[in-house]
Amino acid sequence: MNIVNKRLWYFLIAGFLTIICIASLVAFGIKPGVEFSSGSILNITFDQPVTETALIQELNNLGYTDLLIQNDGNAVAQGQYLGYNIRINASSLDETQKTQLTNNLATKLGAFKTNEFDNISPMIATETTRNSSIAIIVAMVAMLIYIAFAFRKMPSPFKYAICAIAGMAFDIIIALGVFSLCGRLIGWQIDMMFIAGLLAVFGFSVDNTIIVFDRMRENMAKGVSQDIEILANHSIIETLGRSFNTSITTIITLVVLFVFVGSTIQNFAIVFLMGLVSGMFTSTFLSPELLVSWQKKEWGSFSGRSGLETAKVKS
Repeated sequence: MNIVNKRLWYFLIAGFLTIICIASLVAFGIKPGVEFSSGSILNITFDQPVTETALIQELNNLGYTDLLIQNDGNAVAQGQYLGYNIRINASSLDETQKTQLTNNLATKLGAFKTNEFDNISPMIATETTRNSSIAIIVAMVAMLIYIAFAFRKMPSPFKYAICAIAGMAFDIIIALGVFSLCGRLIGWQIDMMFIAGLLAVFGFSVDNTIIVFDRMRENMAKGVSQDIEILANHSIIETLGRSFNTSITTIITLVVLFVFVGSTIQNFAIVFLMGLVSGMFTSTFLSPELLVSWQKKEWGSFSGRSGLETAKVKS
């Protein structure tokens, strides 16, 4: 099985998906949650089942339209829940507003208990956004340095690091693009669970890529081949089963979490799930192939008709 010789097609697929995601981000942006835009979080438990539609309708009637409702995942009846987490964007409620809101909800939908109430000011939201951005950048730079150090005995170790980070950047763009589209279509918002899932994707995405690169290092030491193309293809095939099995078992776990735990960890489960799926692609079909093309200096040939010929493996 020759995987690497089709790398031009993998690059085209990755480029096409990247363009779609970037276009979505430019056109629609990302819908921020309360943590990044300021607002109020209210967690309540009703004494009797209430539908999510009825709760949203009542909040809209009270003038709260920019919000996100998350149920506790424990359906008492069809579409009816006791517990809800209400996130009201760009509107920090004072005590008077909170009392008015809870009294109106209790009158219309029935009595409930307030489990938690938090206000997030614009200053805190700005600080959270800044700290999250710093965390993502620091994680990427730290991984870049570590991978370059880990492969310091290989030719051009920074190429290994940059190709691994490029694959991870692709996973991030895919996650952001999907959330941008879903934010436009069904109101998905990014929150701290999204950031946690994104950081988890970093580890899993790079982990599978490093496994391939590490096998390349071992096979080079064994004298499998001095041709980077043959070496990469041989290493990908050897590690394919391991990477696939690891990703599939993790995907099963995430699906179970999403189905049974409920919407409180929705963003974490979804972004992690997307990252695992795209990570399977990048670790097998993108990062190693980027390294091969870089080492063989093929970038110029891809722009012409001869690109398809130079992308073939010499066996």
